[in-house]
Amino acid sequence: MTEILQDIDALITLATQFLLILVAVPLGMTLFRMIKGPDDADRYVALDMLTGVAVTTAALAMAVTGRREYMDVGLGLALFGFVGTCALAAFLERQRRSGR
Repeated sequence: MTEILQDIDALITLATQFLLILVAVPLGMTLFRMIKGPDDADRYVALDMLTGVAVTTAALAMAVTGRREYMDVGLGLALFGFVGTCALAAFLERQRRSGR
């Protein structure tokens, strides 16, 4: 029974390490959009996506290491990202209404 649990643990560790490498693809695409974005709205959306990638990375790091503190980091990132996105959306709406 312990051999099966060790095999499952090794499989989960391998899968999460693969997923951490795979998360680099959307990270690179998001950074490209933040730098190249045609306007500010695209950059703000990319920043929101970057927050999602960071939360995913924190969750995968928790799965690899088994430390629950990474979930607290992910929750904090998600909350700050949500509040920041709402603030930026309100800013863009006010800017659009004022005609700038």
